[in-house]
Amino acid sequence: MNQISESEIREIVQRVMQQTGQAPLASTVSQPASQSPIPDKKMVAIGSDHGGFEMKAALIEYLKELKYEVIDCGTNSKDAVDYPDFALAVAELVRQGKAWRGIMIDGAGIGSCMVANKVPGIRAAMAYDYASASNSREHNNANYLTLGAGLIGLNQAKLIVKTWLATEFAGGRHQTRVDKIMQVEKKFMKEG
Repeated sequence: MNQISESEIREIVQRVMQQTGQAPLASTVSQPASQSPIPDKKMVAIGSDHGGFEMKAALIEYLKELKYEVIDCGTNSKDAVDYPDFALAVAELVRQGKAWRGIMIDGAGIGSCMVANKVPGIRAAMAYDYASASNSREHNNANYLTLGAGLIGLNQAKLIVKTWLATEFAGGRHQTRVDKIMQVEKKFMKEG
């Protein structure tokens, strides 16, 4: 597997920051101590728009407490930005195998989920409680989580994130269904 370099991460994040008219971040990435193969099961890409900025900052600290490595894809303030730019940056890292999972926080979680699901290989799920987080992983093998900062509180978000990251895909009959999801994606990629 390819290893991700800090410069590659910075390039992706800086491109998004430039596209959205934001100043570059001095330090956008928390790098692992050792360069382990990617996707490392402890590498999580996270992003937000202005509506999810505060929750993202708190979740980054929480993820670090849980011993995950974090790639912060922005935004870096509460100044208004367009969520598709940041949702795409997170999805690109997951798609490229540079992050094991992706998390995106916007006001409702819906728009970012729509953006992410346009990216080949991404199976994004919007979760709003323990059950939806667990189901999205166990049954659908979701690799991208969206949260609505305007709809859930921080404690609920922490429960969702912890559950979602810890829940394994059940496989079996669910694998057949996930395969069918991916077949639909391939069909439309060929037509496009």
